[in-house]
Amino acid sequence: MLKRRRAFWLYVAVAMLLLVLSGCASTSNKMRPVPPESVVTAPDSGQSMVVFKRPSSFGFAVQSSVFEVAGDTPSLVGIVSAKTKVAHQVAPGEHLFMVIGESADFMSADLEPDKTYFALVTPRMGAWKARFSLKPIHADALDSSEFNEWLNSCEWVEKIPEADNWASANMQSIKSKQTKYYEKWMGKDKSARPKLLPQDGK
Repeated sequence: MLKRRRAFWLYVAVAMLLLVLSGCASTSNKMRPVPPESVVTAPDSGQSMVVFKRPSSFGFAVQSSVFEVAGDTPSLVGIVSAKTKVAHQVAPGEHLFMVIGESADFMSADLEPDKTYFALVTPRMGAWKARFSLKPIHADALDSSEFNEWLNSCEWVEKIPEADNWASANMQSIKSKQTKYYEKWMGKDKSARPKLLPQDGK
């Protein structure tokens, strides 16, 4: 009973600390800012682009790593810190993306060529640190003031070699979370599994 009580109050203390500090941001040292003149938001001809952005500063001290899942080894898109955004170019068609924090969560996508799509990295409180989900931004939200606020509040960043080195060094843990939580994700009703639709691009 005493151990449970201590664990409960430790959880409360961590949650309160994250709430108090939620106005701060902490950019990963494995990412670097993209100079304004170098920002590219449109895909190459015949390709598709997905922009992952994390406008919320809740759980700022915990980094969220976004991966594309294809084949045996997830490929790191980028480490998306609070108040940052990452652009990822891919071939059109069906894709699966994963975000990892304390756990893993997923989002599928059906992408058309020559279009840019958007997804939110959304934090929530986990057992000991922040967990994250991927939320597709659908076509009906692209012209909203909230969408523009999300976009403008985040800084463009891109990977440096240390990011991929980190992913390689931690791949065993990454794959373990992928296996565990993908099974849970697939156990949900199809309507509860987030997906970017072809018409969501612009």
